[in-house]
Amino acid sequence: MSDTSTPEGKSKKGGIIKILLFVIGGLVLVGVGLGAGFFLFANNVTPSEEIDMIIERKLQEAGQLPPPEEEEGEEAGPTRMAKPVEETGTFITSYYEFPGNFTTNLRGSRKFLQVSIGVSTQYDETVVQNVETHQLALRSEVLGVISEFTEEDVQGKDGRDAIAARMRDAINAKLEELEGFGGIEGVHFTSFVLQ
Repeated sequence: MSDTSTPEGKSKKGGIIKILLFVIGGLVLVGVGLGAGFFLFANNVTPSEEIDMIIERKLQEAGQLPPPEEEEGEEAGPTRMAKPVEETGTFITSYYEFPGNFTTNLRGSRKFLQVSIGVSTQYDETVVQNVETHQLALRSEVLGVISEFTEEDVQGKDGRDAIAARMRDAINAKLEELEGFGGIEGVHFTSFVLQ
């Protein structure tokens, strides 16, 4: 028979107890970790739903959405009131640049004016398509407008603005004649050279 009272027998029992304590302690730590992980990460919200909730909360904080309905019985403090805002349509400006340059002589001068232009509109793409379709007729109108100006007329920003306004009017008149609607709101110079 073995004697457990010997020092060798006691150390075997102590070693087994230590091993059992380590195993049980490890299992307890694993259980606590799994439980904490479950409570932290076991929500049933998908990432897209979570993003929607965040966006909704931010919009509510900014006053763009009404606050969430509060449960009855809770004392509600001051609530935000949404201020009605008039809806304004945002217009997109479309641009079209005529290919190449426009070069013609100025009235009563030996000098030439060479310009590159683009037009802008806030109407739909139909206006830009009409400009592309009738580009040849519009180029002729632009050259006619330029040739009406003198060298003194085109000097400075005021002169360029006057030419741009006359070009806009001439282009719109030609488009109205050809398509029934102008729609060009601005003429812009991409180059402007007096030689």
